[in-house]
Amino acid sequence: MKVYAHRGASGDFPENTMLAFEEAAKTGCYGIELDVHLSKDGKLVIIHDEELKRTTGQPGIVPNYTLEELTSFNAGKTKADSFGFTPIPSFEEYCEFVKKTNLVTNIEMKTGGIFYPGLEEKVIETVRRHGIEDRVVLSSFNPFSCMHAIRLAPEIPCGFLNDTFRIFNFAAMLKVCGFRYYHPGFEFLTDAVAEDCGKRGIGLNIWTVNETSALQKLKEWKAESVITNYPALMLKALMEGA
Repeated sequence: MKVYAHRGASGDFPENTMLAFEEAAKTGCYGIELDVHLSKDGKLVIIHDEELKRTTGQPGIVPNYTLEELTSFNAGKTKADSFGFTPIPSFEEYCEFVKKTNLVTNIEMKTGGIFYPGLEEKVIETVRRHGIEDRVVLSSFNPFSCMHAIRLAPEIPCGFLNDTFRIFNFAAMLKVCGFRYYHPGFEFLTDAVAEDCGKRGIGLNIWTVNETSALQKLKEWKAESVITNYPALMLKALMEGA
């Protein structure tokens, strides 16, 4: 089973920062999961929430600030600023880092709460320019955003994130819409949906799993990967046969 570091090694380091990504890479994990928004001046930035308060202490929302302003904010509030200045990174900075590694990047396009015109195009253009399009998975909670990305770049696999939407014969819908992956929350996935995804060739990347006791269930579901805040812990457990 593959291991993705959720927002980097976010269990121990400030989430979605270059420090968290660099530390994740040291664990030997398969890939990194991160989140992208657009700044006021149309630049891709890496942060999870639309609002800045939780991770930076700053007021307001991401699209109200320029890239220069956003990258001047310390994104270390989740760890009480104990790692010094850990700024919000640009997606460009991350791509410069990751292209020198073998890591796969699971890019969540944060289009579920705010409509960012052109975000999908900019993500795809950036990964192609850096030559990492063969080491990328796109995802979103917004199915329209995903399907737009699939139309733009059918060669780049896309996964549908979900923890609320239910429909009978769900895997069939994913297949028809061109998804190669399903990214459900661990508590949301059922045996029946997992089995149906397997039958239809839809890979399962399951989040956010931080307890090693859950790995047995993921194996029963034949999950392709686990997305975790603690990549080193999960890798150790898998190596030990958990």
